[in-house]
This record gives sequence, structure tokens and C-alpha cells, in this order.
Amino acid sequence: MCGRYAATKNPAALAAEFNAVDATGGEIAGPDYNVAPTKQVISVVRRHPRDAEGRPDPARTERSLRVMRWGLVPRWAKDRAIGTRMINARVESVSIKPAFRTSLSTHRCLLPADGWFEWRREGATKQPFFITRTDGASIAFAGLWATWRDPAADAAAPPLVTCAVLTTSAVGRMTTVHDRMPLLMPPDMWEAWLDPDSADVTELLSAPRQDFVDSLELRPVSTAVNSVRNNSPELLAPVRPATDLDEPGLSGSDEIRPARGA
Repeated sequence: MCGRYAATKNPAALAAEFNAVDATGGEIAGPDYNVAPTKQVISVVRRHPRDAEGRPDPARTERSLRVMRWGLVPRWAKDRAIGTRMINARVESVSIKPAFRTSLSTHRCLLPADGWFEWRREGATKQPFFITRTDGASIAFAGLWATWRDPAADAAAPPLVTCAVLTTSAVGRMTTVHDRMPLLMPPDMWEAWLDPDSADVTELLSAPRQDFVDSLELRPVSTAVNSVRNNSPELLAPVRPATDLDEPGLSGSDEIRPARGA
């Protein structure tokens, strides 16, 4: 599953890395070392640009950074509170779940991250790990997004834009920490995943390549990350040498419970 991650790069850096236009409008205040559900996050989308009257140009597409709320609220929802249960979507059922299937066809995104946190039981305690790349490049989670309008709000009010992270079965060394992991999108898959004119992305829902996953670092970090109130660079610092990661273990978070669809 994915219930907490870190996203510390500013929009300008992400726009360069993802070859996108920054359309965040200054809505992201700064680095977040402890991203939790319902927070505002940066996403990457690719859409047909629209003219002044809102008509899309079918001949062009543009990749851009947008701000979304983590926890998908389907268009048909009566209340935004449903989003707290929709932070993750399982690849095994995403194409048939009413909350996610439309977004899978028409509203896919990438969610850039420095890495994500996962917890493994070690005796009577749960050891948090930070999973990250060793070269400093961003990890891109496969995501879905949707727009929702509050039926009780003024018709002119802007819609709420929300997102969810796709999860898949853990691969390779990731199984030593948890049996699920985010669906990771290597750079050579970004274009296909974001293509707004492609509705069938079944072949992109396969678990990440093991060589890509094996290149990630599993870093034991402080239990300070257990509280969403803590948010500082120290949360990403290693606290001790990694234990034997070849031994499978249980995991979980003291603060985040598995969401529906996780």
C-alpha cells in the first residue's frame, strides 16, 4: 500500500524533470517530508489544451503540473468525505471498481515523490523504512484523478480535484517490508501512461520490473514519521544499518490504516 510519502522538490525542479509546464499557481507551500492523505500534492497530467471558450484542441497535448488533494472523490459522490477511503486503488480491481474505472480510462496522472514510507514488524515494534532512488531522481507513482463539485455549493465554485495512488503486489526486496507497493512508472512509460487519447492501459498495470525495484534503497528511519505532525528532513535520515532484508516481515503503520482499495 502507500499511505505516506515524501515530496520535497519544488515545482520548478519537477517541471524540468518531467518536461512539464508548471500550473501549480503557488498552491504548494514548500517541501513535505511526511505527505499524508487529504494533503495537497503535485501531480503530472497530459491534456489537450483548451481555448478561451473551453474547447479542447485535438491536435495538441500539453504536459503540466497540477495540484490535487490526495484521496479520490468520484464525480458521482454525494460527499467529499469518501476521499479519505480512496487514497489507493488496487491494479487487480481498478478497471471494475465504480470509483476508479472512469478515471483509469480518461484521467491518469503521475505523482512525483522522493520516496515512500512503509512499516515492518520487528519483534514488538514496527520499524519504518523509506524507499527511495539512490540517484536523486524522483519516483513516479501511477495515479488516477477526478473532479468533483459539491452539490450544495455555488455553481460558479471551482471543482475539487483529487487523486489516488495505484498499488500492486510487492516485487523483489520490497516483499521483505510489505506485500503491496505503489505502481511505479519508469520514465520510459510516462508518455504512454499520460496519453489522454488512450483508454486501454491494461498492459501498463503490470508490476514494476524487478531490476528497477532492486535499484531502490530500503532505508530504516526514525519512528518520528509515525506522527503526521512531524515534518522535517530528519524523517528521511537513516537511523541504523538495515537489518537482514532477505527475511520476510509484517508491516503496518501506527497512524495510517489501510484504505479501501489499498
